[in-house]
Amino acid sequence: MKLPALPRRYHAASIWFVYAAGLAPAAWGFYLGATGQLIGNPVKIFEHLLGEWALRFLILTLMISPIRDIFGINWIRYRRALGLLAFWYVLMHFLAYMVLDKRLAMDVIFEDITKRWFITIGMAGFLALIPLALTSNRWSIRKLGPKWTRLHRLIYPIAAAGALHYCLSVKVIGPEQMIYAALVVILVGWRFARPSFLEWKRDNRAAAR
Repeated sequence: MKLPALPRRYHAASIWFVYAAGLAPAAWGFYLGATGQLIGNPVKIFEHLLGEWALRFLILTLMISPIRDIFGINWIRYRRALGLLAFWYVLMHFLAYMVLDKRLAMDVIFEDITKRWFITIGMAGFLALIPLALTSNRWSIRKLGPKWTRLHRLIYPIAAAGALHYCLSVKVIGPEQMIYAALVVILVGWRFARPSFLEWKRDNRAAAR
């Protein structure tokens, strides 16, 4: 069963809808924190919320190609928006840690980055994500050519770093962390299995003719 295609005239509006819907959890979490409705440690809760959504958007970004390859559903137009949402959530997560949690105590922040492995890994993933965000535009695609594709393959180790950062940031790895980690492992594995799958798919189509 093939899903009906969205008319082209709605493509731009649907992308902006993805941005609006994607930023809604951050806005809602900030509102709850600002109005004292986050029970416990509101800064940590807000910080973790941003980090979890960053990982979710990284996973959703990686899912676009497998969904197209396996099910024939082409949502490629939303991949850039999902990737940029992942970047903005990582940036907000980092700022919440620096400004709200550590209050810009740079000595403490530097010590955390150099001595706490999960923060080191998270920082490395954030730094690697910056060039991807800066080149997520048509001009960069034209300017970089094939190098653009190679650069944006960094999304796979970045997602792996994000999942590892998330697992190491908790005292006990529970079902939620395991699900996210498993999804990232499957999607990274798909990167290597994809050529064989596409070849098998082409062979089946040729045999069907």
